[in-house]
Amino acid sequence: MGVSSESGEPSRPVAGTAPGVLYTERLYVAWWGWLLPLTAAVLLAFEVGLAYGAIPDWVPYAVTLPLALALLLALGKTTVRITTMDDGETALHVGNARLPARYIGEVEVIAQPDKRVALGPGLDPAAFVVHRGWIGTLVRVEVVDEHDPTPYWLFSTRKPERVAELLATAASRDSTIAASRDDTDSQR
Repeated sequence: MGVSSESGEPSRPVAGTAPGVLYTERLYVAWWGWLLPLTAAVLLAFEVGLAYGAIPDWVPYAVTLPLALALLLALGKTTVRITTMDDGETALHVGNARLPARYIGEVEVIAQPDKRVALGPGLDPAAFVVHRGWIGTLVRVEVVDEHDPTPYWLFSTRKPERVAELLATAASRDSTIAASRDDTDSQR
């Protein structure tokens, strides 16, 4: 947010405009994850070139390398965002899914040694999961909405402590705001 020139107070976005982003992270593929697909694309192009001598040598490379690049970019497309709207409501976004902070319960950081249990025998089949194997840590966010059958969200992030801190702060603030709104509505 910028500072307005007249009052010196922080300016607020106009209602209905884009949210303020508190945290954003793209779950891109690490550099070492690019080596095998690109090597496979080069080897496949070489083999196709050997098998079909009638086509120019560059054609298989022009097909397989862009396909491998597109695959790697698509795998790294998912984002984790924490946003706040102009009405003060905070939300967690993982990929295309959105969870308002007022429905966030306990937030737990899951370290790499505990991932196997969290994604295996400890996983609830109804959980919302966005796992990227090349990212070592996870965050588990309890969903406290009684109308939502999803017990928790489990997603990969490179900075789990930062995400957990922001979500815990937003959840406590938004639940207080929601409770005060409910009290105001019940008094009417």
